[in-house]
Amino acid sequence: MINVLVVDDELPAVEELAFLLGRDERIGKVLRATSGAEAMTALSAGNIDAVFLDIHMPAVSGLDIAGAIARSSNPPAVVFVTADEDHALAAFELAAVDYLLKPVRAERLARCVARVCELRDGGAAPEMITVDQGGTTRMIRRDDVTYVQAQGDYARLHTADASYLIRVPLADLEQQWADAGFIRTHRSYLVALKHVSSMKLAADGPRVTVAGAGLPISRRHLPTVREKLEATRIRPHA
Repeated sequence: MINVLVVDDELPAVEELAFLLGRDERIGKVLRATSGAEAMTALSAGNIDAVFLDIHMPAVSGLDIAGAIARSSNPPAVVFVTADEDHALAAFELAAVDYLLKPVRAERLARCVARVCELRDGGAAPEMITVDQGGTTRMIRRDDVTYVQAQGDYARLHTADASYLIRVPLADLEQQWADAGFIRTHRSYLVALKHVSSMKLAADGPRVTVAGAGLPISRRHLPTVREKLEATRIRPHA
């Protein structure tokens, strides 16, 4: 289990997040702080595996605390929890593990805790991608991408929560992401193998189901797709 520290200058926000975290069996102690000073005192005592930080706080901000954590010899994982996305880029430059938007959803928090546990157990730091959404620059994790759709010289990255357009051709992503478990299924689609739930050999053409979306498999790519999916124990059905 992991011990966590929740930091927010608004006590109701601290208690709400602490309650959600306390329901997760992977969580041990849940410490609380309502100011930067309290947070630094708790951190100095040690035995904290992850810090859930609000960004906007008086005197000492969440970014200030994260900067201090980054300079420590054995830093806990940092997760930012905020109502705005404007600081996402700065957050990940400070090696944040995740970035949660308020109000925090239980299922999204569960995924975040899984990432913290994975990192603590020796997992690699996440590969981050810079995207633009409505004029706001933000960072997303590559392992959140379920599939990619070609759109001319651009590619649309689909996640469970949204989709993002980046100026990279699908063919380039196919080469760059091959070692990360992405496979081309069609001239217009690149899918993450770990998000494929089924493969169907239908009369109107073979398809894979990725995060609930049915995507076509071209005749050219079918042999490779079958081989890769069967290696993950996903077998085609009619």
